[in-house]
Amino acid sequence: MGQTITVNRAARHEYFVLETYEAGIELYGTEIKSIRNGSVNLKESWADIQNGEVFINGMHISPYEKGNIFNKDPFRVRKLLLHKKEINKLAGKIKQEGLTLIPLSLYFKKQYVKVELGLCKGKKLYDKRETMAKRDAKRDIDRAMKERTR
Repeated sequence: MGQTITVNRAARHEYFVLETYEAGIELYGTEIKSIRNGSVNLKESWADIQNGEVFINGMHISPYEKGNIFNKDPFRVRKLLLHKKEINKLAGKIKQEGLTLIPLSLYFKKQYVKVELGLCKGKKLYDKRETMAKRDAKRDIDRAMKERTR
């Protein structure tokens, strides 16, 4: 991965990530400039497959201040670029196993903007509590080890 632009932290809290995929994203010039400024949000976004193509929904890219008439709708549906084999594999898993495609992060790879897509399964409330309990226990252990080494 290259330089990270933004991370969807809520996704790892709400879902179990089973597999990850790297996808390109189809953007316009003012959107790229806005992304370079860091004006992008993945929090409520998801991806779905329609007619053999993958689209990302709910991703917010703020309009570029100096873009005037060339600015696009901040919530427009954007096409993701994946190989046909990957799309077919994802479509099969989504239909059979009831999984979801969630964008986990947005980053630069050379001069291109890439999206890390996660093939995810939703967590139940008790799974979220278990994850929080493990994180708290690890924090307590680390704290105790730090005090012990002093």
